[in-house]
Amino acid sequence: CEGGVESFSTTEAKKYLAHVKGWQLDGKMIRKQFKFKNFVEAMTFVNKVAVVAEREGHHPDIKFGWGYVEINLTTHALKGLSMNDFIMASKINTLRKK
Repeated sequence: CEGGVESFSTTEAKKYLAHVKGWQLDGKMIRKQFKFKNFVEAMTFVNKVAVVAEREGHHPDIKFGWGYVEINLTTHALKGLSMNDFIMASKINTLRKK
C-alpha cells in the first residue's frame, strides 16, 4: 500500500481480525506471538516469514528469541491497518501449520 486511502477504523479492523486466528488488535497494529521448541525453530519460521513478506512487498516488524517469535503488522504508509495486514496475517498463520 502506497497510501492515498484511509486506514481501517477500529470497527473495520475488528471485523477482519475475526478471520485471522490468534492475532490481537493493539492500537494501529495487529500482533501475534508464536511459540517454538527452540531457537532454531524460531529462526526457521522468521526466515519463512521473510520470504513471504518480500514476495508480498509488505514487511512486518519481527522480534524473536529462544522459543518465540512476535510479529507486528501495520501499514506504515497509512499509519494504521489495511487489508494488506490481514492478508499477511493469514499467510503467516498458514506458514505455522507447515
